[in-house]
Amino acid sequence: MRLLLAEDEHELSNALCAVLKHNNYSVDAVYDGADAYAYGRSGDYDGIVLDLMMPKMNGIEVLKKLRAEGIASPVLILTAKSETDDKITGLDAGADDYLTKPFSMGELLARIRAMTRRKADFAPNLLTAGNISLSRETFELEGPEGKQRLSSKEFQLMEMLMINSGQLISTERFMEKIWGYDSDAEINVVWVYISYLRKKLTALGADIEIKAARGVGYSIERRSK
Repeated sequence: MRLLLAEDEHELSNALCAVLKHNNYSVDAVYDGADAYAYGRSGDYDGIVLDLMMPKMNGIEVLKKLRAEGIASPVLILTAKSETDDKITGLDAGADDYLTKPFSMGELLARIRAMTRRKADFAPNLLTAGNISLSRETFELEGPEGKQRLSSKEFQLMEMLMINSGQLISTERFMEKIWGYDSDAEINVVWVYISYLRKKLTALGADIEIKAARGVGYSIERRSK
């Protein structure tokens, strides 16, 4: 899943990014309201973590502008403010949840999981395709021949493929969703991770495979007999 983190305290932002990436999220970090609005209006995020007190444009202004443009990405507000009126203002502006600083990383992760589940209409924690399942809790891929724990990027690739089973996903879409707009990674990194996943599917005795459409993208299909 891909998140936008808008937090002007660089040290806190770096710490949050490290924790989120360790928990298999892709993160785009911005440090002021203008960039938060510019990135957020793409609508290409599974969730937005938004600080209220930021330079150039505060979080409430960003949120109101995004909602006015029809951006439905769930938003978790982070702020040092704890007054009830501030919470009401944020929620009325379109926020999905509210977390007051200081907070524990465990609670932040739990609230992000909750709001992204709501966006996915209570998507199950266990995705299945053929005889293969993928746990969103343990990041394990399971088949007839056992289990394999996936790395962060492997998990995100497999999750996208299984959610869109039978549909082609372009290499560019993988890059945008998993590595982010500002990534320096070369586009062939997608092929590298697809190769890793193919080997794991074979080892698990999968009856599905990742097929490539040259110059178009990848999809999960039933393995040819």
